[in-house]
Amino acid sequence: MTTSAPITPLNPAQHRVAQQLVDGLSTREIAARNGLSIETIREYVRVIRQSLHCPPRCKPQVLVHFVLAAEQVTPPATERPAPVLNEAQGLLLRAVAEHSAPRDVALAARIAPADLRTALGELLDTTGADTVTQLVVLAHWWGLLGARPTGTVESGAAR
Repeated sequence: MTTSAPITPLNPAQHRVAQQLVDGLSTREIAARNGLSIETIREYVRVIRQSLHCPPRCKPQVLVHFVLAAEQVTPPATERPAPVLNEAQGLLLRAVAEHSAPRDVALAARIAPADLRTALGELLDTTGADTVTQLVVLAHWWGLLGARPTGTVESGAAR
């Protein structure tokens, strides 16, 4: 589901937390780094999700995609060259950036759910990313995910 509601710009504290999410830190690591409680960081993340119209239960890579697509934070630079992805890999990349539920990722990527883990492992190998969140960040830096998310459907939520 897409929304035409404007994105609320992040305040400096929210921006700092969003940047740290993009940098790959967990909520625990962000809390420790900023001297705040985990509950406070979770509240910041909730507000960031609302500000960007991101689903409440999305996985970290989806939130990072929304943050980067909305240009609230700049992805960290990388020396890694952009990989050449085939059409199936491009579909899978966009699917993992926009969907949290494995079934929805597989559906959007047009692959069998049973093949998702293997296909994702191959995509991570091709790109040199260690995690799916890092993959999304790198893809933004390379310009492979430059557009605003088309919408995220949590499993069963919008059906």
